[in-house]
Amino acid sequence: MTADPPPDRLHQLLHSQKVVDLPTMQATLGGVSAMTVFRHLRAVPYRRSYNHNGRYYTLHDPARFDRHGLWSFDDIHFSVDGSLRKTVRRLIEQAEAGATHQELHQRLRVRVHNTLLALLRDAEVERERMAEAYVYLHIDPHVRAAQRQRREEMLANVRGVTREDDAAVSDDSIIQVLLVLIHHPGAGPKEVARRLRGHSPPVALVGVRAVFARYQLDDIGKKGGSSNC
Repeated sequence: MTADPPPDRLHQLLHSQKVVDLPTMQATLGGVSAMTVFRHLRAVPYRRSYNHNGRYYTLHDPARFDRHGLWSFDDIHFSVDGSLRKTVRRLIEQAEAGATHQELHQRLRVRVHNTLLALLRDAEVERERMAEAYVYLHIDPHVRAAQRQRREEMLANVRGVTREDDAAVSDDSIIQVLLVLIHHPGAGPKEVARRLRGHSPPVALVGVRAVFARYQLDDIGKKGGSSNC
C-alpha cells in the first residue's frame, strides 16, 4: 500500500496532536532533514508559536483562536498572524483606544518591548504619551485621532471617580476586586463588577472604578504606572 504523501502525513500529525515540534515532524517523515519538513509544510495550513523562539507548530484552525486571534496551549502561544510582530501591529491597529505596553504584554503574555521599538523604528505604528504611559496608535491619522479620543475619554472616566467614592470602598471590597483580577487578569471594571454581584455586600461599579483609580490599575486589570516603553 502506498504511503500518504508527506504533506498529508504532516497534516494528520498536526490534527492529532495540538502542538508538535520540528524533531517530531522529522521523525514522522522518516528522519528527513529540517529543510525537507519546511518544504512539505508549505502545503499545510499551520502556525508557529510566537514565543519559545517559534519552536512549536500547530494546525491553523480558525475556530481554535479567540476574538483577538490568539490561542494558547499551556505556555505556548499562537496567533492567526503567525509572528509576534504582525500580531502586535494588528492588535494596536484594531484597538479602539490604542494600546499600552502593559496592555499588550497582558494580552500576549510575552515581552513586547523590542517588538514595539522595531515597529516604531520602521514607522509601522505611532506612539504618544498619555497619563504617564505611552500609548501605541495606528499610523493612519484619522484612525489615530479616534483612538486618541477614546483613550482620553477612558482616562477622564477614571479621573471622574470622586474622593468620596474612593473613601467609601472598604478593605474587603478592595481585596475582592484584586482577587477577581488575579483570576481574570483581562477584566475591566464592568466585568469585575459583574463577577462581584453575588458578593455580600455587593461591590458596585463605582466602587470597582474607585479601586482601579486608587491603585492605578488600567482597563485590563493590570497594575498601571509610568512606562518608558
